[in-house]
Order: sequence, then C-alpha cells, then structure tokens
Amino acid sequence: MKKALFVALVATILTTGCTIRVADMTVASTKNYNINSSKFVKGARVTGEDSYPVILFPTGIPNIKTAMDNAIQQDKCAVGLSDVVMSQLNHAFLVGSIGYRVEGDLIIDTTRAGCESRV
Repeated sequence: MKKALFVALVATILTTGCTIRVADMTVASTKNYNINSSKFVKGARVTGEDSYPVILFPTGIPNIKTAMDNAIQQDKCAVGLSDVVMSQLNHAFLVGSIGYRVEGDLIIDTTRAGCESRV
C-alpha cells in the first residue's frame, strides 16, 4: 500500500504543470511590413511554440519571439497575427518541458509577390 501511494505521489509530482496566459493582443508581429496597406485579409488560426525539455535543469531557454515567428511562418504570405494569445508553459518538476505558445489568426498581405490570389 505504501509503495502504491509513493508511486502515485511521484507520478503526480512529475506530471504537474501549468500554462499561464502572458498577454492578449489585438495585433502582433515580429516582421517588418507596411501597416498602412489596405490589402490585408484574415487567415487561418495558427499556433507556434518554442519549448525545451527539462531533465533536472532546462536544456535551453525558450523565446517568445521564436514562438511568434513559428506561428507567422506557417504561411509565406503572412506578416503578423491578430487576436493573439501568448502563454507561458511550465510543465516541469524535475522532468518535463518549459516554453512559450503564441496563438492567433494570420494576417495575410496580398500585395506580396505570389499572394495576389488570396483576396
């Protein structure tokens, strides 16, 4: 009985974690683009992450810019995100993972080369 309780306690500790909402933004981008362009269309909802495993210590340092770049680069015509939710991932106690997640709707710039058909 004590062994089962110990195993359950260890499993609980190793699988605990939380996701913390860091920011909500109307528009966000890590790319340079003409914000005065009137040729933007709303694209699909995407998610980008930057995370690293933890084995006693993190094996890297996550970056929220990398997470946003990963989301935006899912479409070659995208220049930013709208209705953005940024979250910090803390799913580690001795082992697990840490990182950032960025979720939002793609902002498609139809003036870019090869993107005219998105209208």
